[in-house]
Amino acid sequence: MSDESEMAPGLETGIDNDAFRDAEGWISALWLERLRAFIEAGRTEDVALVMAPLHSSDIGDVLEQLDQGERLALVRMLGEKFDFSALTEVDESIRLEIMEALSNSEIARGVAELDNDDAVYLLEDLEKEDQDEILSALPAFERLALKRSLDFPEDSAGRRMQTDFIAIPPFWTVGQTIDYLRADKDLPDEFYQIYVVDAAYKVLGTLPLDKFLRAQRATKIDAIMNANLVLVKAEDDQEEAARIFERYDLVEVGVVDENGRLVGVLTIDDIVDVIQEEAEEDIKLLAGVGDEDVSDTTLDTVRSRGPWLGVNLVAAVLVSFVIGLFNATIEQMVALAVLMPIVASMGGNAGAQTMTVTVRALAMRELDGGRLRRLIRREMVVGFANGVIFAVLLGVVTALRYSDVGLGVVIGMAMVINMIVAGTFGILIPLTLDRLKADPAIASAVFVTTITDIVGFFAFLAIAGLWFGLF
Repeated sequence: MSDESEMAPGLETGIDNDAFRDAEGWISALWLERLRAFIEAGRTEDVALVMAPLHSSDIGDVLEQLDQGERLALVRMLGEKFDFSALTEVDESIRLEIMEALSNSEIARGVAELDNDDAVYLLEDLEKEDQDEILSALPAFERLALKRSLDFPEDSAGRRMQTDFIAIPPFWTVGQTIDYLRADKDLPDEFYQIYVVDAAYKVLGTLPLDKFLRAQRATKIDAIMNANLVLVKAEDDQEEAARIFERYDLVEVGVVDENGRLVGVLTIDDIVDVIQEEAEEDIKLLAGVGDEDVSDTTLDTVRSRGPWLGVNLVAAVLVSFVIGLFNATIEQMVALAVLMPIVASMGGNAGAQTMTVTVRALAMRELDGGRLRRLIRREMVVGFANGVIFAVLLGVVTALRYSDVGLGVVIGMAMVINMIVAGTFGILIPLTLDRLKADPAIASAVFVTTITDIVGFFAFLAIAGLWFGLF
């Protein structure tokens, strides 16, 4: 028999690692099925062999595809070969589930191999006692760097930053710097620019690699450094840091403490994660699902959605009270009951459109005084224009359907009123929440929908009662 199986691990395990993903980019069902078979059979070497070529993000995808027992077994079977950076790629519930199953000593071993920002990401959700025990097991320098990052506010630039960076004095030459980069083994593996600092580690300038590599060895660093500094404070919110990256088209930026000393750097890969997280957070809050993940349990999902459904129930009760004021009107003209949801629904949709634009603009800090006034005027005019257009369409259809021109006029008038209200409050509610230092994404949808429903029903039924003399 030939030694082909020894030369081709994919044949030995029965899994072709090149077929990890199918044509649509999903994890291959065959690949996953055979991995599950190896886990169930306890074939540790085969499991390690097929997982070894995978990137940490791919390992994260695998963990999310497996059942709870399977993923814990996989982590145990990989042991010291398990890449802890994969835990930064999975849903929070799965990450906490795995972290809780591991001992603090195992977590400390895995965290020691991670970049500072990834290590902080894993540790920040643990209990203080567990954090302290894990940090105590790390070397002094790494322990102090992690502890300092954890002391910064949650969702701040200080929590996201990497503490490995390259800083040099301004009086060095390009040649001295190159020799330093070649000789020092403790420098970061990847970097995009060099920071020029004084003796107190205050940033004097930055030196992009392209400019650095084109300079002659005898050139002084202060002669070619960029003195127009763009820096981020460690206490700044990560959203503000992301806006700075976007505004100045950065790939890396220095992070300074309250005294202006360089303490870390933010890189584009960190900011991409921030942008994704913040976008997901706003989308979930607009829908009232909190920080829910697809991997959450049924009980956790019920708990997450219940409070917001309760708020919606209260809003619906308020709307029902408004409708109840016009019971006699509706009884005298049954067609009103059929038509009134149309007005409220159109207003709700229009309000949601305006609200979404406003929340996004607030998140991007695009609403200064001039833009805000223009946006308010625009949305009121848009509400009026759309109201007129759809009022004519709906009025004609209603008049033809019920052979009553008056009814068409009534619903048209109510439509115009509610569309203007929808456009106005779609802006004012998010703005008010923002001025009150509340996240405008949290409750805007509930308030906007409630107001458009109340105004829509009230306007339609009140105008109908006056028009037809039903009061």
